Amino acid sequence: MTSLEPHHGPVLDKDGVRLTVEDAVATVTLTVPDKRNAQSPALWRALTQAGRSLPGSVRVVVVRGEGKSFSAGLDRQAFTPEGFDGEPSFLELARGSDADLDAAIASYQEGFVWLRRNDIVSIAAVQGHAIGAGFQLALACDLRVVASDVQFAMRETSLGLVPDLTGTHPLVRLVGYARALEICATGRFVHAEEAERTGLANLVVPVDELDATVQDLAGALLAAPRDAVIETKALLRGAMGRSFEEQRTAERASQARRLRDLAGLAD
Repeated sequence: MTSLEPHHGPVLDKDGVRLTVEDAVATVTLTVPDKRNAQSPALWRALTQAGRSLPGSVRVVVVRGEGKSFSAGLDRQAFTPEGFDGEPSFLELARGSDADLDAAIASYQEGFVWLRRNDIVSIAAVQGHAIGAGFQLALACDLRVVASDVQFAMRETSLGLVPDLTGTHPLVRLVGYARALEICATGRFVHAEEAERTGLANLVVPVDELDATVQDLAGALLAAPRDAVIETKALLRGAMGRSFEEQRTAERASQARRLRDLAGLAD
């Protein structure tokens, strides 16, 4: 594959996450290919830090995984009694107070939430396995370009858990309640053809064309004026929660801001 990453040094490179920036495009790469980019609390904190480290010039964020898999989900070490070195085990968290447990899960979610910010458009470049936390990381992005070998699966339910890394909301919006329930409750694989047909994937391409296709999409997204893209994303994200009349009102307000800005009358 042609690398999406620039040749100069990374902004961040720690705990399985590397952030690089080239002009208006940032690339977040999961860098644990020997574990199929399995995730851990340390990796989630590094994702959060990547979001906080974005320069203001960034308009597009690409999320990708090194190696043959995007991310095979939560590192199985999480299910051992000892958990991860220097981390409270999940069993220890479960024995804590409700407030502490809620705060811990909320902190994990922060690594995913920032990808929905209105001032950026995020693209997941997904190949191979995208399971559990990996599936949810792809769902956290605005757009998904997937390789023909992609295997999505939500395995949390089969482990006695639920998807809690912000993946349930976009999954239901993309494929509908009934299909989302079936995917989550069975833990089955969703392959490329179904992902494209149901709206999980914007594009499906051969594995060796994934990076180039994502680069082309990033370039197309950068062609429109930044503020127009920000306003449009905000409008579309809010549409499902508004009535038709409320959305009409939001459109008028948004367009009024754009017209005043173009006329040089904005505050």
